[in-house]
Amino acid sequence: MRAAPERKYATTLATVDADGRFCGYASLFGRVDLSGDVVEAGAFTRSLGKRGPAGVGLYLEHDPKAVIGRWLVIEEDRRGLWVEGQLGGTTDAAEAARLMRAGRLDGLSIGFSTVAAREDRVARVRRLTEIDLWEVSVVMSPMLPEARARAANAARNPRAEPVPAVDAGLLAQMRRTTAFLRQTR
Repeated sequence: MRAAPERKYATTLATVDADGRFCGYASLFGRVDLSGDVVEAGAFTRSLGKRGPAGVGLYLEHDPKAVIGRWLVIEEDRRGLWVEGQLGGTTDAAEAARLMRAGRLDGLSIGFSTVAAREDRVARVRRLTEIDLWEVSVVMSPMLPEARARAANAARNPRAEPVPAVDAGLLAQMRRTTAFLRQTR
C-alpha cells in the first residue's frame, strides 16, 4: 500500500492575521470524515438561518469554557461550510493565535447535533442531510483532515475542484485508529 501524503500542521503560511482574523472551510460537502460521516450540501441551511454567525460559538478544541473569539461569516457555498473568524478577548484566544502563527494549530472542526441523516450501507457511511450547528472550533486534529484555517487574506475558491478522495485503505486504517483511541480515554 502506498503512503498518502500527510499535512498535519501549517508550514509557511500564517493561519491568522496580525488582527486575529482567519478563514477556511470547516466542513467540505461529500467528504468522508474519520468517523464515517459525510455532510451533504444544504445540511447547514436551516441552522444558519436560525442562528447566524453570532449564534455559533468559536471555541478552542470544542471546549465551551475556552471561547477564543467570534465568527464574522459562516455560510455554505458549493464546496462546503466557509467560515471567517476573529480571535480575541481571552487568554485562550492569545494562546490560540500564538499556536496558529507558529503553524501548530490550523484545524477546523464542527460541533453539532444531527437533525436528519441516512445510512449509506453500500459506502458504509452516514450521510448528514440536516445539521444543527452549535460551534466551530479551532483544533489540532480535525475529524475532516482537509478542514483547515488560513490567514484571512487567503483567496476563497468555492468553485475549486474537490480535494482528491482519501485512499479507502488509509481511511479504514484511520477509522480503526480513531476507534481505538476513543476506547483508551
